[in-house]
Amino acid sequence: MCGIFAYLNYNVNRERSYILQVLFNGLRRLEYRGYDSAGISIDHSSSDPKTSSLPPSLVFRQEGNIESLVKSVYQEVAETDLNLKQCFSHHAGIAHTRWATHGEPAPRNSHPHSSDPGNEFLVVHNGVITNYEALKGTLVRHGFTFQSETDTEVIPKLAKYVFDKAKEGEGDQTITFSQVVHEVMRHLEGAYALIFKSRHYPNELIACKRGSPLLLGVKELNENASNGSAFHDDNFLSKSGHPKELFLSSDANAVVEHTKKVLVIEDGEVVHLKDGHVSILKFDKGKHGGLSKVASVQRALSILEMEVEQINKGNFEHYMQKEIHEQPESLTTTMRGRLLRGGSCKAKTVLLGGLKDHLQTIRRSRRIVFIGCGTSYNAALAARPILEELSGIPVTMEIASDLLDRQGPIYREDTAVFVSQSGETADTLSALEYALENGALCVGITNTVGSAIARNTHCGVHINAGAEIGVASTKAYTSQIVVMAMLALAIGGDTISNQARREAIIDGLFDLPNKVREVLKLDQVMKDLAKQLIAEQSLLVFGRGYNYASALEGALKVKEVALMHSEGILAGEMKHGPLALVDENLPTFVIATRDACFSKQQSVIQQLHARKGRLIVMCSKGDAASVCPAEWESCRVIEVPQLEDCLQPVVNIVPLQLLAYHLTVLRGFNVDQPRNLAKSVTTQ
Repeated sequence: MCGIFAYLNYNVNRERSYILQVLFNGLRRLEYRGYDSAGISIDHSSSDPKTSSLPPSLVFRQEGNIESLVKSVYQEVAETDLNLKQCFSHHAGIAHTRWATHGEPAPRNSHPHSSDPGNEFLVVHNGVITNYEALKGTLVRHGFTFQSETDTEVIPKLAKYVFDKAKEGEGDQTITFSQVVHEVMRHLEGAYALIFKSRHYPNELIACKRGSPLLLGVKELNENASNGSAFHDDNFLSKSGHPKELFLSSDANAVVEHTKKVLVIEDGEVVHLKDGHVSILKFDKGKHGGLSKVASVQRALSILEMEVEQINKGNFEHYMQKEIHEQPESLTTTMRGRLLRGGSCKAKTVLLGGLKDHLQTIRRSRRIVFIGCGTSYNAALAARPILEELSGIPVTMEIASDLLDRQGPIYREDTAVFVSQSGETADTLSALEYALENGALCVGITNTVGSAIARNTHCGVHINAGAEIGVASTKAYTSQIVVMAMLALAIGGDTISNQARREAIIDGLFDLPNKVREVLKLDQVMKDLAKQLIAEQSLLVFGRGYNYASALEGALKVKEVALMHSEGILAGEMKHGPLALVDENLPTFVIATRDACFSKQQSVIQQLHARKGRLIVMCSKGDAASVCPAEWESCRVIEVPQLEDCLQPVVNIVPLQLLAYHLTVLRGFNVDQPRNLAKSVTTQ
């Protein structure tokens, strides 16, 4: 959803133009999260030593993309003769991409939001404040006026109210920035990641979070600086004034080009950047739901395991295109070190280190509950049959938001598996909290090390798909299916009755990257098909068995990026309503690869043809004549490589991903940032 970014330089001279570029580039790295407007705030000039405060900060906000913001900033700079060459040895700048939740996309609703015309307090925010209406009413009664329709604007105004009240009765004491922010946090309800900037506290920033992701990046510019990897309170790295740059960001993509040394900020933490030092205070919920102060905490920096090249497009035109074609490599990385295949006398097996201490508990579970949203839910649905087959444990599916709405039963004897690419999906996190409260064993499957789901589950598996920038998930989906297939193998154990089946699946997993390489050769075929469908308004996709999930996911991809109505339908339900839609004009895509449901899908194809359906059939190589006889001139066939039925969805989804990609490009839409959507859904 929203992206927040901040850059603070300490004891290192940076021109205003450089600071602007760092902020703009930070926002560009967060574009994939989805947004409809953007904004930044920088200092007008250096702080005045006599007043220990800054002149009002400059705030730039613009509807539209980041390049629109960049253009408007430089236009305003030219009109005001602002000196871009001015150097700052200390400076704190903040930036934001907004995905609208309260109020339409417009400059007045864009961030940073201000406390008053003098910009005494500025805030950028990712999340939703659920009690903003009550806070707004209170602030209006105290004379505050609001310019936006957002929930965020109450935060800087509340900070100013707290500061002004403290100044009225402080005497000789001065309220600290941390105290102001703590008092603000005490009144906020909902999910948020916040960065505060204030002219009363020059060259300082404060970050805090509850629910929404936020991390700190650290770059020391003196090679002889302390090598310490931990810090607490005001003893951060060193006290010797070494020049350094500090970054705050919604995720690692905006930080990795500057530094790999990061700290993932946890819920309830307040991180204060001041004088080149970092202090961390931890606040927990008190007895009455408020916040109670806990002593300063010590945290260790971690090293990002990613490269800048991973978040570049390389030789591809779009991130989605790149990520579709990366799948042979991403699948190989997902399986690396986890599949064991010895010689002829050695068993083939799976090793999932993150689960090994909990496998016996999972095997004793009364049921396994998969919980996810969107593509992650579809991936779990694709893996459900093989998990039921190998484990003998009932497996149920839950959409996270629906589970919470129903307050569906979760028991201590259950194993709840939470599937999320980002590990920060708001509904899935809320469902995780609900499952933990009910005593279930919680397993996380994510693509993001250090994410909230990775930290808060009892155990889990990282899918290792690599950074995925395109909003429409592709390689993460296929890696999720593979991880859950390996999960089924691990839980199923080495019983004699399913040994041959297990070994066939493991052999299939080893061969899977090559099968995906083979199916990627259909790129031009799918582009030609997209040209035929470019003017269509709807698409039906039928699947069953393992490929019901493929139908749902393929339809979702077309819907997400090509902005074409598409519907994934369980083929067994065709006669219970959907058949009424079928005619010679509506494109109907049927997945009919070889598995236990193949004969039933042949029957479906016959019935659709009898209604003059405009058929597109995906089948296994060599089955073209079986599914579409030569005399059916209107039927189009796409042949894909055959492999074990439980792994077939990984191969079958690739042509549908390619179709969605080419449809989007041909229709002239933004394939990487589809309308109204966000990569990491951090609000409910």
